[in-house]
Amino acid sequence: MMKNIFFIMLATVLMSSCNQDKKVENNTAGAKDFSGLLEDYYQERLRLFPLEATSTGDLRYNDLLPNDGSKAYLQETHNFYQKYLTALQGFEPEALNENDKLSYAVLKDQLETALEAEKYHFEYLPFNQFYALPITMGQFGSGSGMQPFKTVKDYENWLKRVSAFSVWADTAIANFRKGAQAGVVLPKSLVQKMLPQMQSMVVTDPTKSLFYGPINNLPKDFAEADKTRLTEAYRQAISTEIVPTYQKLHNFLQTEYLPKARATSGLSALPNGTEMYAFLVKQQTTTNSMPEEIYQTGLKEVARIRQTMESIKNQVGFKGDLKAFFEHLKTNPKFTPYKTPQEVLTAFENIHQRMQPNLKKMFNNTPKTPFEIRQTEAFRAASASAEYNQGSADGKRPGIFYIPILNAKEFNITSGMESLFLHEAIPGHHYQISLTQENDKLPKFRRFGWHNAYVEGWALYCESLGKELGLYSDPYQHMGALGDEMHRAIRLVVDVALHTKNMTREEAIKYMMDNEAISQQGATAEIERYMAIPGQALGYKIGAMKIRELRAKYEKALGDKFSLADFHDQILKDGSLPLSVLETKMDAWAAKQK
Repeated sequence: MMKNIFFIMLATVLMSSCNQDKKVENNTAGAKDFSGLLEDYYQERLRLFPLEATSTGDLRYNDLLPNDGSKAYLQETHNFYQKYLTALQGFEPEALNENDKLSYAVLKDQLETALEAEKYHFEYLPFNQFYALPITMGQFGSGSGMQPFKTVKDYENWLKRVSAFSVWADTAIANFRKGAQAGVVLPKSLVQKMLPQMQSMVVTDPTKSLFYGPINNLPKDFAEADKTRLTEAYRQAISTEIVPTYQKLHNFLQTEYLPKARATSGLSALPNGTEMYAFLVKQQTTTNSMPEEIYQTGLKEVARIRQTMESIKNQVGFKGDLKAFFEHLKTNPKFTPYKTPQEVLTAFENIHQRMQPNLKKMFNNTPKTPFEIRQTEAFRAASASAEYNQGSADGKRPGIFYIPILNAKEFNITSGMESLFLHEAIPGHHYQISLTQENDKLPKFRRFGWHNAYVEGWALYCESLGKELGLYSDPYQHMGALGDEMHRAIRLVVDVALHTKNMTREEAIKYMMDNEAISQQGATAEIERYMAIPGQALGYKIGAMKIRELRAKYEKALGDKFSLADFHDQILKDGSLPLSVLETKMDAWAAKQK
């Protein structure tokens, strides 16, 4: 699940917090003031980050697109974070109720982390081939994404965002130039991947543009005058704003930036790069684990999982080494039985149905948000991974498990279909995100916020539930699940090695291919992802290992009093938390069970 990392004003509260010696005298009033602070923080944040608002189903800011790399915007966000951190310091955590104590800890962590990030000038690298507003614009503006196109106002809102996009692009180019002057540039291999992404949006006929999708699907109940007016406006916007903006970005990247891009792969090659990476590790894992510690954990996990893979290879009677077995899994025709995309989708629904009886034993609470399995749209399928797109809190937009199927006849069943469903869909992202959004006892900044290590850690932990849910009985599906786990373990090794040990892109690709059944194309895309968003890939395994560690600790300590369903409910009930906060909370829960 690849999303942006969310760090999701009450004047009277702010004024009262100026004197930090003043304590909250009345617990009821204090709680009311504190909840007001949290609500104000969330509401002000939505205005500053309007794409986040749209993604959560809040439509108020659908016409806004901030120039988020500009000096003025960076100062505005700095003031925003500092203001709320100052206000937060006016409260005594011990005087708050349990839920508010968690909110205090979460908000303090978010604000301090956001302020610490400022010193690394991440605006000098405004986008890459993986996280990029130019790509997000395509997803939002296609007419089938999170941006709604149901009313005339919806259509007009998008035109305003389009107008702001060209301003954003000029700032991005200026920041790339500042980065080049400071010696902070992207690797050449990443820039080369960005070029076709930009060029693909350049068309001579506006009706052939991805951004013409909303016009192709104009609601029938629109007045004819509106249909005519909007059609012309979209043609003009595509021809005079969208296409020139993508062409300008492409030309800049190709002619000016690519020659300045670096041949190295990791952050350690940049000025202050080692410190930058250490910060990203802390931000993405929500722990104080050092990169070297994570690297050593990765090596141990890779060795452990390889041993289990060897046992499955021997179980099915394969003669040859593990690398040959990987090749067998990738190339044997019996592992590609599907003929149509619908057959693939049906196979995933079959996984869903098979685990239902055991699922009910593991969870007391399940989401009300609808759930769907869909094929990834053609325009982005080639570069997309299977993913979960969250539903809206009101249930009007379902949670969607997207599967890219470029050619159903090449869709391999040993790729880990069962573990993929557990991770991206149920009980992984769909349960965790939906239950959090539906929990109106949480302040909104927690209902709609997330922490990488918690969210992805939960989803990876869910993969480990396969046997308990009645899955992984087929050794090849178990092998696929181990492949998925190995993939996350490898990340601990190569992410750290790329950014602190001068491991090259090519060495990292080889290490990945030596230890899992992945194609060179797949391994290249993965390694370049870690180069583009350092530290993000660490959250999965670090988070899953923490949840598994807590479960094992409480199973041992509580014995017959341990309930797996209760444990899962407790992990999920308070929404996304930094791992350190989660562990403190769970220890307190376990103590009460005794």
